[in-house]
Amino acid sequence: MSDAARLISGITLITVPTIVYGGLTVLGIVSSGRFGMGIGRPLSPEQTSFFRAGHAHAGVLVILSLVIQLLLDQAGLIWALRIGAPLAAICVSGGFFGVAFFPGFRALLYAGAALVSLVTLGTGIGLLR
Repeated sequence: MSDAARLISGITLITVPTIVYGGLTVLGIVSSGRFGMGIGRPLSPEQTSFFRAGHAHAGVLVILSLVIQLLLDQAGLIWALRIGAPLAAICVSGGFFGVAFFPGFRALLYAGAALVSLVTLGTGIGLLR
């Protein structure tokens, strides 16, 4: 593992407790405060769906980000892809959480989706070269 992959992976792993906290919050929402951590007021079914989607995407995209760090070592590619992978996880999940309350966060969600596409496409092409 390269020093660059170790650095970005270490920083990414430090964010995992925020995903755990998000999971406890979602659990509190869907169980009406019986389990996990409640947020103090009930959410609409649509808001609950956005919270679930944000939490699920955060976990999956962080794992993808860690895998991409190792793949980029093999492809010998640039820092923009290394940084873009965890940034995409933040943008997509943050976009879902934000859009639950403010529709304007949709732009962050779409930017994150575009970033996921660019990073995975760039990594794949780099591996095939």
